[in-house]
This record gives sequence, C-alpha cells and structure tokens, in this order.
Amino acid sequence: MDPKTFRSLGHRLVDWIADYRERIEELPVMAAVEPGAIRRRFPAEPPRAGGGVPAALAALDRDLLPGITHWNHPSFFAYFPSNSDLASVLGDLLCAGLGAQGMSWQTSPAATELEDVVMEWLRQMLGLSGAWSGVIQDTASTATLCALLCARERRSGHAQEREGLQSGEAPLVVYASDQAHSSIEKAALLAGLGRAHLRLVETDAAHALRLDLLQAAIEEDLEAGRRPCAIVGAVGTTATTAFDPIAGMAALAERHRLWLHVDAAMAGTAMVLPECRALWEGVERADSVVLNPHKWMGVGFDLSAYFVRDPETLVRVMSTNPSYLRTAQDGAVRNLRDWGIPLGRRFRALKLWLYLLDVGVEGLQARLRRDLANARWLEEQVREAPGWELLAPVALQTVCLRHLPPGVAGNEAITRHNLAIAARVNGSGRAYVTPSVLKGRQMIRVSIGAEGTERRHVEGVWSALRSAASAITANRDRAE
Repeated sequence: MDPKTFRSLGHRLVDWIADYRERIEELPVMAAVEPGAIRRRFPAEPPRAGGGVPAALAALDRDLLPGITHWNHPSFFAYFPSNSDLASVLGDLLCAGLGAQGMSWQTSPAATELEDVVMEWLRQMLGLSGAWSGVIQDTASTATLCALLCARERRSGHAQEREGLQSGEAPLVVYASDQAHSSIEKAALLAGLGRAHLRLVETDAAHALRLDLLQAAIEEDLEAGRRPCAIVGAVGTTATTAFDPIAGMAALAERHRLWLHVDAAMAGTAMVLPECRALWEGVERADSVVLNPHKWMGVGFDLSAYFVRDPETLVRVMSTNPSYLRTAQDGAVRNLRDWGIPLGRRFRALKLWLYLLDVGVEGLQARLRRDLANARWLEEQVREAPGWELLAPVALQTVCLRHLPPGVAGNEAITRHNLAIAARVNGSGRAYVTPSVLKGRQMIRVSIGAEGTERRHVEGVWSALRSAASAITANRDRAE
C-alpha cells in the first residue's frame, strides 16, 4: 500500500470509527451471535491476490460489527470499565504509523523519554512520592508477574543467577486474599512457586483481607521451615472493589522482610482524586504498585502502569545484556527492555500522552466524580427497593446486588432467579451486567465507569433490572 492509498483508506476508516462512536448508543451492548457465526463470514483460505482492503472496509458493518461487544457503550456495566478515549485512539494510530521499536534508548530515544515524562505525570496525579519510578507494561498480569519474580529473587538472594529454584532450598510462599484477582495465582505459578505455596487468606465482612489470619499464615509457614516471600494487597478487588488494609500489610511485610505488591488495576485510577487516597493508606511502604489506565481512566487497551521503589532489583531480575544490544549510551539512560519481560516494546506512551493532553487532570477528575456519584445513586435505589439487597459495600463505582423474590427460598432458587435477571437484561441489548458469585451467593455486578455513561444510563439499567425481576417473578407465579 502506497501513502496515497493509505491516505484515502485512512480517511475512510477514521470516518467509520467516528460514525461508530456517534451511533454506539443505538447498538445492542452485547454481541448476540452463536459461536462460529463470525468465522463463517470469512473465506477459509487466504487471498491469492492483494488489493482487498477497500472491500474489507465496506464490509465492517456487515461482517465484523455483529460480533463486537461494545465496551465503550454508555450502558456497558459488565466486568470493568475499559474506556478507549478517541484521543488515545489517535495515539495508537501514531504508534503504528511510526513503527518505532523502543527496546532501548538508542532504538528510538523519543519512545523512552516520552514514557519517562508521562509516567512522571501519572505519578504526580496519583499522589505518589518521588521515591517511585514508573514503567509501562501491557497488562496488570504482566506487572504482577514481574513483582513476584522480583520478590522471589530478593528472598532467594538472586538464586536465578545460580541454580534457581533447582537448589533444593525451602519453598517460597506468597500471600493474598481469597478475593484476589486470578492473575495473582497465575503469576505465582509462572514464577515457579507452585499452587501449594500460594496462601489465599480469608476476608472479613467487607471482603478485605484479615490481618490476623495473614499473620497466622506467615508464622505457620516460618515454623514449618518455609520461606515467606511476598504479599499481594488488593486496592479494589475484582468482585466487589474491596480494599485490603495496605498499611497493616506493609507492617507485616517490613517485619518479615517480604515484598509487598499492590494490585490497584481498576481502582487505582480513583487515586487521581485526593479524597480517595485514604483508601490505599500505606501504599508508600509497598515495593511495587500496578494500575491500568486502560480501564476506568480512559487510555485504550493495552497500557498498564507499574511503579517500583527499587528499580535496581527490577533491572537486575529482568536484564540480559548480549553484545548485540549494547550501546554507547548504556549507563546514562534507561533501556526499558530491562524493566519488564518483553524485549520489543511498542510506543504505548503516545496514547497516554495524547489522552492526558486532551482531558487534563481536572477533566478526568470531573468524570470520575460523576461515576462515583452515579454509583452512590444506584446504591441508594437498591437500599430503598423492597426485595433488593446489596452484597458488598459500595467503595467506588461497583454495585453488587441481587433480588430476593417473595416466596422463593433456598440458595439454588435465588441463584437461578438472579441468573435469569442478568440473562434477560443482557439479552435485551439495553444494557450489559455481569453475574458473579461472592462467597457462595449469586449476585449481579453493575460496574459504572464507561466514558459516555450519564445518570440516565444508570437509571436505565436499574429500570431494566427491576423490570426483568418483575417479569420473571410473574411468569413463575403463573406457572405455579
């Protein structure tokens, strides 16, 4: 494709994206296709001749859009916010257009230095002190794996430089709450620590980790000759957005010389609001923190921000330095290949840069406060509505609720009823919510935070939930 053709097709594609965003509210939120339906729209064999991009652009609505769940729809309340602000879309386009490879400073100095700039901006926005150094990762799962690898090596005296985990020394142990994200377990497995050495500590009534049980677990492992290695604290758990007691966990980590990693993937964005920072009190005593600007903040997926207080440990664990990667500037600059797992690095900083230039700190803060107010509103509606209950405190923007229909008893019947409510709402196309289980109880999660979500959309999902509950209850009563 020559630049002239690219210009023509690029204009068409940008127009299509802009049109899509303008009409997104008219589309059903969740894709309603059967498995294989989209695949059957495409040829089974690759094209023998080129030149097919114009036809592909013409077929986007027909062949691709039916299989898209619209995460930027204002009535998307499932999973977590995954905003892709249009300014960050331009950043992704620029990243692809430049094709820069940012594995070292020399391979594209701007890729390294702009990342330094925007991560410093982000540090200041979160209220973190100057003791922290930041680097962009792809996802929080990768950042958490980096954290546990660093914890493993610090606790083992950098055993990877000798026999690694093959030395036969006492096993290393990692601790997190029973509400921790699945990426914690995955990272422990990939770090070679083993499922048997991951302790998922019971949580309290607010679904936050219990410090007394954490302390007991650490002491039990020490008495058994095992080596406690790391604690992972959740700042906003996946299920309910619960907040672990970071300050107390930091005290235990310091006492037992453990690495403390803070997983703030979604909820970390709230720390842009000074009034929310008490929720992660003690974070300055942690060793590493991860949050995802590609969630609630608004930067398009994928862009995860990983901050560490001891970059020398991170670089020592991640660095390899073959002769073909050495440059004259080594030692005077950051080579970001040594700050994470991949060698190759996309110029992700571009989309964070353009996004922050577009919205500004005050604009982001205003939107976050809007989302928090909308969650408070829904919380009050649930509290006041007969037959509805909250299953967790509403700490930020996630509301966990369920319906208890009159005359229905038993956990299985209540589970079926709430699953039917979620299925009816999601199948309608009017909104998208997530059914989930919290400590054995079926619930419906309403995660508020899409960029376009206003009060009327929250009112809409609440109306849809109540209508579904009423219709299902009436159908059951008639059947009986």
